[in-house]
Amino acid sequence: MEYKIDGTYKGTRIILGELAVKKREIISSFSMLAEQMGYEEVFLPTIELADVYVNKAGKEILGQMFEWEDKGRRQVCLRPEGTATCQLLAKSLFKFNKDVKLFYTVQCFRYEQPQAGRYREFTQFGVEWLNPSDIEAARDELLWMAEECIKCLTDNYELNSSVKRGLAYYVEDGFEISCPELGAQKQVLGGGRYDEGIGYAFGVDRLLLLK
Repeated sequence: MEYKIDGTYKGTRIILGELAVKKREIISSFSMLAEQMGYEEVFLPTIELADVYVNKAGKEILGQMFEWEDKGRRQVCLRPEGTATCQLLAKSLFKFNKDVKLFYTVQCFRYEQPQAGRYREFTQFGVEWLNPSDIEAARDELLWMAEECIKCLTDNYELNSSVKRGLAYYVEDGFEISCPELGAQKQVLGGGRYDEGIGYAFGVDRLLLLK
């Protein structure tokens, strides 16, 4: 079950019972596949410098960020998505490493109008292949993994392997997976190629709406 109680912020939820079990099962099964394919788990910070997203995120996300000035007069934000931080890893920690394969589960935050499948705090499961030596092989593997994940939940999905994405860091058309039964919130995965690699993220909260 999901609950909204006095004192909780609009667009956030408390998840208990069978729904909590389902969420854990989704994340666990996706993580297991990623580990089997040689991806290493990374835990990303929740609070980040806002500059991380200024030149990477699209106008929509920039307008939705929870952003403020901290006590050191730095502009910081609650993370709106996971890929931008992994791009920083590709240019710093893994600058001289090829074929770094990472996966993560993160809480993300965007100030938007809450509705079913769209919340101000939400969970993403993401996979990133940084500094790939063969971008086409990386893309093929990621698409295969994405389909293997969604097949565990439903047979009724659509893969669009060439679609315009709203994030500024993409360097070519990206890809999406949609589940028509979810209506207006049917997109459950988005991804594509950026300068430092290629990756995708599932919206776990939308997957919870699948019957």
